[in-house]
Parts: sequence; structure tokens; C-alpha cells
Amino acid sequence: MSAAAAQLRPELAGAIPYGAPQLDVPIRLDTNENPYPPPQAVVDDITAAVSAAAGGLNRYPDREARALRHDLAGYLGHGLRSEQIWAANGSNEVMLQLLQAYGGPERTAMSFAPTYSMYPHFARSTGTRWVCHPRRPDFGIDLDTALENISAEQPDVVVLASPNNPSGTALGLETVAALADRAPGLVIIDEAYAEFRRPNVPSALALLAERPRLVVTRTMSKAFALAGARVGYAAADPQVVAALRLVRLPYHLSTLTQVVARAALRHSSSLLAQLDVLRTERDALVGWLRAAGLSVVDSDANFVLFGRFPDTRAVWQALVDRGILIRDAGPPGWLRVSVGTPQQMSAFRDALREVLAG
Repeated sequence: MSAAAAQLRPELAGAIPYGAPQLDVPIRLDTNENPYPPPQAVVDDITAAVSAAAGGLNRYPDREARALRHDLAGYLGHGLRSEQIWAANGSNEVMLQLLQAYGGPERTAMSFAPTYSMYPHFARSTGTRWVCHPRRPDFGIDLDTALENISAEQPDVVVLASPNNPSGTALGLETVAALADRAPGLVIIDEAYAEFRRPNVPSALALLAERPRLVVTRTMSKAFALAGARVGYAAADPQVVAALRLVRLPYHLSTLTQVVARAALRHSSSLLAQLDVLRTERDALVGWLRAAGLSVVDSDANFVLFGRFPDTRAVWQALVDRGILIRDAGPPGWLRVSVGTPQQMSAFRDALREVLAG
């Protein structure tokens, strides 16, 4: 039987794979990567760690990633122990595993739009009913309305990004606590961009101790400049971590991935120190865009959402024509730009100035 004759799952018919355009342009500011590669000291440590591990690649990796989970617990603090940490190939795999364990047929996952476009993909892949309610016009979450939505839907999983993608909006602890206390099932706080938060913006990690159905997911792709290594992780109650072990693939996290992540964690102080430059550039960009007469959302991430444009595609294409790639993925009227180096942001401002003048 040919592949064409095989019966695709009905919910996949006509679906489009996730992915930002990968164009060959001088400046890419579309996928929220850290524009700074790991410093040479980190590269040297990673190289040595990989070299030491290479002699044992005939053996499978530690399927529990125990050493890495221990190091991640130490990095996160908040009194977390290694049995409260889970690691996988990017926070996307962590999220998929959470939906495999707690979603599924006749179960519901819920979020508030606009938000990360992969969430409905995770739900679809696991046969989970997906429900998404709107955010406020300023991209925050109206707590009373959200609590009513949860009471009405009774979702098995609630997914909230903080800072939110694409808006960069962070949630207050009071909001997270209230939603977690009302929700009947798991509440996942996706903190992929947590390290970029402005001062005094808290992490949901502070709420974990008293809420066993709360999960906080993170990634090393952004702040740690390890997008190519694919390392994500979650902090949760030990029973949630045990549930993820039931759905993970055998040896899902390679030996090399584990040693690379541990090497980077040994340099967390120097890697995170680089973020000060990105925060400064982000805040300066927000001010410049507003001075240019554009609407801008305050951001706690390494990107900025700005608008409003009657034709975002035309603005996006005009920037591409000038060698600048940003993201046109909604909401309608808005564009998202990742924060790059000072030189890249200068080039972006010059290009956008030309586009706006035209």
C-alpha cells in the first residue's frame, strides 16, 4: 500500500507544520534566539565535556538524567530537589509529555490567546480537546473572566506562558495562584523567557511548594544561548515527574546533550550576565518604537511586539527586502522583533525608519 493510500488521522488533514520562515538574510530577528554565542570559556568546557563523554558513546545515556536534574535544581533554587526536576529535548518536548500524561481523548487543555502557537499542536498530537479564550486588549489576563472560563470548562490542563509569547507579558503571582487554586487539573506556567524578566517580576517557582498541581517549564535555548542543544526542563511535584517517566521515550536525552547542558550550567553566572545588554536594548527599543508613533507592549522577554499596521505582511516584506527578518505571526496588526546586538538593533531601526517613511 502506498503512503498516499494510508489513512491520515482526520485532525491532521490539511494541517500545516509549525515553523518560522528560514530565510537567508543578514539579520535574523524572528525566532527569539540569544544573538550572542556562548563565550569561549563555555565553548572550551563544553568541548572538554563532549570529548570525555565520547569514549562511552557505545553505551546508552542515563535515561533519568540524574546529574543534570541535580544541577538544574541547584540552578533554580527555591529549595527544589532533583526529584522535582524533569529534563527533555527542549521545553516543547516537556510540554508534549505533560499533555501525553495529563491530556488525551475526552480531556481538555485550555489557554488564553494570543499565546504560543505550538500549544494547540501539542493538544492535537495527543488527542486533547483544545479551548482558547481571549486575553484583554493589552494582552494581559482578566482574572475574573479567566476564573469563570476555568469553572465552565473544567480543563484537565491549563497552559499559561509567562512571559507570554508573542506579547512578552508576564503574570503576577496573585493571578497564577488564583488560577492554580481554581483549576481542577494541572496548571503549566511556561517560563521559557523567565531570565529576561524586568526587576521585581517574580517567577511562579515561588508557588510550587504549596501547589502540587502546578508545573513550571523552562528552557536553556534562550538565556543560556543553547538553542542548538535542545534542552528544556520542568519543575514540579515528584508525582508529576514520575508521570512523565511513563510517557517519555527510552533514552530520550542523549549523553552529549546532558554533558553540554551541565557544562553550560557551570557557567550560569557569566552567561546570565550577558542578558543585561539584551534587557537594555529591549527597553531602549520599546522607547524608540513609541517615539516613532507605534503601539508597543511592555516586554519581560527578549522580544517586543509592536504595531499597529493595516498590512503587516507589507511591512514584514519591506524589512526582508532590507535584509531584516522579523516575525509576522499575529495577532492581526502586530509584528514581533527579537532583541539582537546593538549593531543589529541599529540596523533594524534604520530599516524600519525607511519603511515607515515610505
